[in-house]
Amino acid sequence: MAILTETKAGPLVLSPEQVEEIGRELDELRARITADLGDRDREYIYSIIKAQRGLEIAGRGLMYLGFLPPFWLAGVAALSVSKILDNMEIGHNVMHGQWDWMREPGLNSREFEWDTVCPGDQWRHSHNYMHHTFTNIHGMDRDIGYGILRVDEEQGWNPLRLGNPLYAFALMLAFEWGVMGHDLEVENIVRGKRTWKEIKELVTGQARKAGKQVLKDYVIFPALTGPLFLSTLAGNFTANIVRNVWTFSIIFCGHFPTGVQTFTEEETANETRGEWYVRQMLGSANITGGKLFHIMSGNLSHQIEHHLFPDMPANRYPDIAPEVRALCEKHGLPYNTGRFSKQIGSVWAKLFKLALPPFLTGKSQPASVIVMRRGQASEVGV
Repeated sequence: MAILTETKAGPLVLSPEQVEEIGRELDELRARITADLGDRDREYIYSIIKAQRGLEIAGRGLMYLGFLPPFWLAGVAALSVSKILDNMEIGHNVMHGQWDWMREPGLNSREFEWDTVCPGDQWRHSHNYMHHTFTNIHGMDRDIGYGILRVDEEQGWNPLRLGNPLYAFALMLAFEWGVMGHDLEVENIVRGKRTWKEIKELVTGQARKAGKQVLKDYVIFPALTGPLFLSTLAGNFTANIVRNVWTFSIIFCGHFPTGVQTFTEEETANETRGEWYVRQMLGSANITGGKLFHIMSGNLSHQIEHHLFPDMPANRYPDIAPEVRALCEKHGLPYNTGRFSKQIGSVWAKLFKLALPPFLTGKSQPASVIVMRRGQASEVGV
């Protein structure tokens, strides 16, 4: 398969040889970074864990002074940052296997559990396997719209789509719960395509994990502050909302801004390693920012690099980003990046636009794809 995408100068065709060259260069980049992993990386993840734990202790402790608004706000801020670090830079990345090479029991991808309602084993299936294997392939990657949103023109329109921005807002506020329900395929349950027998084990695991989280944040820790029960409850609830909003925003900026492409099963059938790499680059977007911003995003501000190498320690993404961008420029591929305000603005503009029927908005000119196999070429849209 060779991929063609539109540029300012017109169509760009990548031959099978070019695609495989890209694959070889990225494999070499991966091998070089893997061979270089060591003390620098250990110190990094240990420092993040230490900061996360310190912030959580500070946040919990400040809730005992929650009767004074400045201390309550400080407690919420500390707890919010703690939860973001646990979710993004630690949990997400650990469960991708980024730190398995350390052979540290607490950083084992198969055993790690994070401070969120979604069970780790279910997330590893819906995200690690389904999303990262079938990135942006219609009918296979359920992250395209999360089962409720219209985020691409190829998704059909009906009157229920008018609520698209409202559904997105609700998902943003309750994002950890949306992620928890992802593997259930709720829309297929509603359509009668999944039975209770099929989802019973999933629901049992979700109830167990969510129950522990609710008990911890909304019963035990508030009760420990005695007469400040309601104040602590509100603080914990607020911290979870802050974490949800931030996580939603970072993830959506990496997957749905203008310029990110989607694909069909036909276009990606029997793809080579090089073709898989190219699909990841065309189906992802980055966010520019400083070091602290990248840490707070779990380095998912380097979503392109993450999709190329999901099990590479995320602290290495800023190092390899210039090389990945240079590789894209060398072959004329787009490297979708921009400041946070630009990317999130683009996402919400798309959510509002795609809520409307196509006859009101028109159809964007799709990027083209040329599939070349055994010397034959056919052009399809993305």
